[in-house]
Amino acid sequence: MGLFTLPTVALFILLTLSLAFVHEGIPTTLDGPFKPVTVPLDKSFRGNAVDLPETDPRVKRIVKGFKPEQISVSLSGTHDSVWISWITGEFQIGDNIEPLDPKTVSGVVVYGRYGFPMTNRSTGNNSLVYNQLYQFEGLKNYTSGIIHHVRLAGLIPNTLYQYQCGDPSIPAMSRVSYFKTMPVSGPKSYPSRVAVVGDLGLTYNTTSTVDHLLANRPDLLLLVGDVSYADLYLTNGTGSDCYSCSFPHTPIQETYQPRWDYWGRYMQPLVSKVPIMVIEGDHDIEQQAGNQTFVSYSSRFAFPSEESGSSSTLFYSFNAGGIHFIMLGAYTAYNKSADQYVWLEKDLANFDRNVTPWLVATWHPPWYSTYVAHYREAECMRVEMEDILYKYGVDIVFNGHVHAYERSNRVYNYTLDPCGPVYITVGDGGNREKMAIAHADEPGNCPEPCTTPDKFMGGFCAFNFTSGPAAGKFCWDRQPEYSAYRESSFGHGILEVKNETHALWSWHRNQDFYGYAGDQIFIVRQPDSCPVTANVTQNN
Repeated sequence: MGLFTLPTVALFILLTLSLAFVHEGIPTTLDGPFKPVTVPLDKSFRGNAVDLPETDPRVKRIVKGFKPEQISVSLSGTHDSVWISWITGEFQIGDNIEPLDPKTVSGVVVYGRYGFPMTNRSTGNNSLVYNQLYQFEGLKNYTSGIIHHVRLAGLIPNTLYQYQCGDPSIPAMSRVSYFKTMPVSGPKSYPSRVAVVGDLGLTYNTTSTVDHLLANRPDLLLLVGDVSYADLYLTNGTGSDCYSCSFPHTPIQETYQPRWDYWGRYMQPLVSKVPIMVIEGDHDIEQQAGNQTFVSYSSRFAFPSEESGSSSTLFYSFNAGGIHFIMLGAYTAYNKSADQYVWLEKDLANFDRNVTPWLVATWHPPWYSTYVAHYREAECMRVEMEDILYKYGVDIVFNGHVHAYERSNRVYNYTLDPCGPVYITVGDGGNREKMAIAHADEPGNCPEPCTTPDKFMGGFCAFNFTSGPAAGKFCWDRQPEYSAYRESSFGHGILEVKNETHALWSWHRNQDFYGYAGDQIFIVRQPDSCPVTANVTQNN
């Protein structure tokens, strides 16, 4: 080998490959921590936060009888299986509703590799109908169409499939659609582009976000909570971008469930081809009679909960190539004795960093946000869970909830830490509640501590800081050093993992030309400098 030993050559090759991905002018996290940047508000792009009306052709029901609609694809726990979901039959809303019988329509998917006959067939036994019921006179009840979830197994990784779903005995089958499976899990195997968006809703801004997202040709879509915003409506269809302001005397937080059907119809051209993975947000709670919550969210989407050892649709995990995603619930118990924490500890202890080097976590309300909106609202969750995520070396955290964009420096316990995660808030998908624009560190903007706890979860954990530049204060008096970049604009993000150590993150604003990134950085893992607790299988 001359001057070079095998380890030296291997290291040289790895460094060469890593550097090849670092395009000129794009910073890396190794260049940080970065001086905080605040982009001035573009006041010209705050309008049009108006919901699509039910008369819009993109949300109207165009199928007849029991033909499938609202078709979507979701990932299962591993690359060799996916879920196909759809709805047959019409919803009902009113005083006297009679739920459809799920047993009357079968759920069948016929499929095959693209270019080959669709000779494979899977039949589901997960058909269901859900209700949104109220015990108060004058409020209209809702019952859905028949929702089908069918799991396809034994799929080939990184392969394009074609499929039809429905009930061939009626006959009532969909048109042929397509999806691509995830690559096999491994340290050199990744989906090309993972799109990340939060707080989407169904406004004209939403349509701009989705159009931009489609132009980036994602292989997977992460929706980090707050889906349809049906809870900004009364059951009679009257809506507002501030429910509590417009309807302060309603006996219960109403929700107009047809908005979920409109959302499913609008999204079908995207999510019938690109797998979507969702985690719940506060607007998905939708309390109803009997104190039931999250019924629409849990019914309409398929989740790999069982495959990942979870007992709930509100938290689960899955692999996408060499990335292990953990989807956490901020609106279910997260204390150390709760089912979610016990599951999380087990999930983190069992995933293999040699197989999935990247660890990405997602939940709805951010721990690190400098906006007045929802400032330190999820502090109790951070207190309970931050240590274990740091211990296992989470690389990136995606959140929504705050309707703006913000990217952090690597941070742990409010302190700059080269081994902490990069926190990215993308709650700027386009919902009708408009943008968050005020920062808690600006004069006169610091909220009263008593106003910050999450109303649904309760509890108070957000005390004054005890050390650092903000010691003795509830808010910083300048943009915190952990906040690297913040901007109030609608948009979405794209994550491109290049290898075991480098991932390119790009955030795209709706007001920009397609393909232009408003914020871009290479997130670099340093496994040698930041050893973590993990179950790593030794190579033979």
